[in-house]
Amino acid sequence: MPSTTVAVGSAIGLHARPAAVIAEAVADSGVDVTLEVADAEPVDGGSALMIMTLGATKGTEVTVTADDQATVDKIAALVASDLDA
Repeated sequence: MPSTTVAVGSAIGLHARPAAVIAEAVADSGVDVTLEVADAEPVDGGSALMIMTLGATKGTEVTVTADDQATVDKIAALVASDLDA
């Protein structure tokens, strides 16, 4: 299953706004996506609430996993972006 690890780019981490943007992109993709930080269980990338439970701050490494490489790339790019800008 394709996956990639990227650092969170949002200035204050994956709080409500970035989490909502990512969850919406996952829902639009139609593909199941998980997000995971070190030493934690993967969470459903289609749920903003679950994304926020990761506690990922700027620079935290997040692994994005899905069955489709294009979706992994798209969601990873969002995680790495400053969605607060």
